[in-house]
Amino acid sequence: MNVRYFAAARAAAGVDEERFDLPAEATVATLLAAILAVERPEPPAGTPPLARLLSRSSFLLNEVAVRNRAAQLLPDDVVDVLPPFAGG
Repeated sequence: MNVRYFAAARAAAGVDEERFDLPAEATVATLLAAILAVERPEPPAGTPPLARLLSRSSFLLNEVAVRNRAAQLLPDDVVDVLPPFAGG
């Protein structure tokens, strides 16, 4: 499964995207735990830690908003991490 990070989530993760191989019964919550298990360098000054951003982020599953963290994922899915943003 491919995860793409946007805005502050990209800065906190230290990468634009990354791939995860999860078990067959994986859910969004499983994926979030896998993301947090990766050792990462400290985010740039002024960027919240990735764990904090994930707790407040919105997620797209194959370009469709998903709010249920128990939603099941498939190996070829793409999950976008969209942190909160301000402005307009």
